[in-house]
Amino acid sequence: MSQTETTRYTRFADFYPFYLGEHRNPTCRALHYVGTSLAMGILLLALVTGHYAWILGSLLCGYAFAWVGHFLVEHNRPATFKYPFYSLMGDYVMLFEAATGRLNHQHFKAHPGRPASNG
Repeated sequence: MSQTETTRYTRFADFYPFYLGEHRNPTCRALHYVGTSLAMGILLLALVTGHYAWILGSLLCGYAFAWVGHFLVEHNRPATFKYPFYSLMGDYVMLFEAATGRLNHQHFKAHPGRPASNG
């Protein structure tokens, strides 16, 4: 077992480097950005229109893009299964950092997890 398989994260600050290490492939990250952005738009639509069933659609949309990225591109298991709240926070922080130019390749090299896949 690797350290990341036995470590139990209790703080987001400790979890986030692991999270970034699970998103080394730029295509996986792009799928997350699309899914997270669409999910935010759908959630906003639900709140503005009062059609709260769209909240479920928001979740499905966000997870669909993310899980395609993990299972078909990154070839790893989404952190959502073990850390649902931290993983959701990670999606938004990673999107914010990418949008503001604060996310760089050093973030992905710092994580001691599995080797990068295709990028």
